[in-house]
Amino acid sequence: MVATGAPEDAYTAEPFVPGRGGLAALRRAAAGCRGCPLHRDATQTVFGDGDTGARVMLVGEQPGDQEDRQGKPFVGPAGKLLDRALAEAGIDPGEAYVTNAVKHFKFTQAEPRKRRIHKAPTLREMTACGPWLAAELAVVEPELIVVLGATAGKALLGSSFRVTQVRGTVLEEEIHGRPERLVPTVHPSAVLRSDDREAAYQGLVSDLKVAARALSS
Repeated sequence: MVATGAPEDAYTAEPFVPGRGGLAALRRAAAGCRGCPLHRDATQTVFGDGDTGARVMLVGEQPGDQEDRQGKPFVGPAGKLLDRALAEAGIDPGEAYVTNAVKHFKFTQAEPRKRRIHKAPTLREMTACGPWLAAELAVVEPELIVVLGATAGKALLGSSFRVTQVRGTVLEEEIHGRPERLVPTVHPSAVLRSDDREAAYQGLVSDLKVAARALSS
């Protein structure tokens, strides 16, 4: 950590992550995270949500506008589509833990009161938020991680990750010091933006079926 300046100048959440305690302790601590400058404009920290004993962890990019306002991940249109796709693939959304690689909403806004436009986080911002994701993985200990989109993939697997090359496959990698099984797929927001939304949705369901089979094997 840098000796001078604001904590966010160090670009690491490490000093804010408690050394002990479960998800409730992590969530409380994350609410005060100043590990990077994104906290300045966001309404609040949006921490992960779900059961400590969840078998599957879904990792997205960052909170969106609705998530930022409500303080919960995947409560907007993309989250509703994801729940439908999970159920169709045979995974109970209520038994999953959902979170994001970055816990604050990053956006651009032409003027106050205008719509806030999502802006992709940088690798530096993703790395700064990494200790929170590592702590969530250590507590939940999922059997499988579903990687939702390119940004989440880069946060977990490095900058060379390409979702189109590995989507719908089971990967075995070491993540934050733990051996993990991962199934990458597209982010549900990409389905909503697609010109052929039905085909994109079926592709997402197909990838999630691979995850469901991996959980049952």
